[in-house]
Amino acid sequence: MKKIVFLLSLLIWITAGCGQETTGEEGNQEKQEANESYGVVEIENNGRTLQFDEIPKRAVTLNQHVTEIMLALGLEDHMVGTAFIDDEILEEYKTAYESIPVIADQYPSQEVFLEQEPDFAYAGWASAFREDNIGTVEQLEEFGIHAYLHESSTIIGPTVEDIYTDIRNIGKIFKVEDRAEALIEEMEARIEKKKEEIPQGAVGKQVFIYDNGEAAPFTSARNFLNELISLTGAENAFADIDKNWAEVSWEEVVERNPDLIVIIDYGETTIEEKKNILLNHPALTDVPAVKNEHFIVIPLSSAAEGVRIPDAFELLVDGLIENGF
Repeated sequence: MKKIVFLLSLLIWITAGCGQETTGEEGNQEKQEANESYGVVEIENNGRTLQFDEIPKRAVTLNQHVTEIMLALGLEDHMVGTAFIDDEILEEYKTAYESIPVIADQYPSQEVFLEQEPDFAYAGWASAFREDNIGTVEQLEEFGIHAYLHESSTIIGPTVEDIYTDIRNIGKIFKVEDRAEALIEEMEARIEKKKEEIPQGAVGKQVFIYDNGEAAPFTSARNFLNELISLTGAENAFADIDKNWAEVSWEEVVERNPDLIVIIDYGETTIEEKKNILLNHPALTDVPAVKNEHFIVIPLSSAAEGVRIPDAFELLVDGLIENGF
């Protein structure tokens, strides 16, 4: 009986193989024509030159802001996995997102990552490309996997234009340049429209960004929120630190005497708990932002260099208005 089953299986495999010979040739011809149409795309990324001769078909995204960029560009059919989501995916991308496997809550191991047979890895933070996570970019290249690190989340003091450059690069790689430009135009239009609502009282106000920390606060110094604050006429209290994110002391916060505190919402510590840390810290009693409870809440997903730039700016401007500036 086993012999009969084996012979039948062998016959089916041979028949399928014969039937697919022409199909395989046709498929190879189609692939060759597609590659010729694609040409060669070269992208400069964090001091490296990435060269593509075809559109990636099996992309894995690591970190929410880059996942949302891919979804905003309509590239879900090119994605075989996502990982490390900090927040709820934007409502307009949920259906597309739910069609893609989530391969890890945080960074997957290299083994789990390679199980997806990826040809493209797109990370939001450099920490994804460590040996103890999915591997270094050099290791991935040895596997034949292109690795793109979101540059605006890596360089110190990124501008909004740097974020647009990342979006354009992904558009070039996947040959959806028109979608990328349309997305950027939409983002720019929302920011420009919101500028009209900026209250005059915002000019010169000191803004402290509180990420987390009780013994010492962790703050945003020069990440892209710094530019958004500047667009309102206000000033980031720690913009002089040559880092995107930095740990400071409460004494330094008191010295900067902020008028407003932006609280980043994420993790196990709730917004109310973070507010209580600020309101009950004895050193902050006379700080205007604490004394007047001038707080703005921005989710971490909007504090990263992605498609939520307009969301962050709108929250910032609305917060200035609501706090009476």
